[in-house]
Amino acid sequence: MSREITRTGNSAPTREFTVLLSPTRRGARLARFLAVAQLADWGVFSDAAAHIVAELAANAAVHGRVPGRDFRLSVAVRGDGVLRIEVTDTRGDQSPAPMAPTGDAETGRGLLIVEALADRWGMDRGLVPRKTVWAEIDLAP
Repeated sequence: MSREITRTGNSAPTREFTVLLSPTRRGARLARFLAVAQLADWGVFSDAAAHIVAELAANAAVHGRVPGRDFRLSVAVRGDGVLRIEVTDTRGDQSPAPMAPTGDAETGRGLLIVEALADRWGMDRGLVPRKTVWAEIDLAP
């Protein structure tokens, strides 16, 4: 299920897109594709956002995978010019931490990439067993 919502209220409008995806490599690739397509539809073009979605979705598929439980991708553009990317998985017992990979390791650089490309990032614990890893990018005016 995917949905797009435009919220208004006391603050500036927010555009949101949310989709549930299978915690597989295919689901991670689809997350990037859908996020880029949705952002383009909103007129937002950001290579950094595409890379961040790819890394967070890959982490959800590899490290946050619980058989039979999907991960959720949410992308929002707030009225204050901030793009927020959230990936929620069902492995709240696993906290993300950027670490430099050792030697010639082929993996382990994902959160270093997120840290380099995002203006802010972090993790929020949700209702057990969920966690949400998020990143924000300040969009140019």
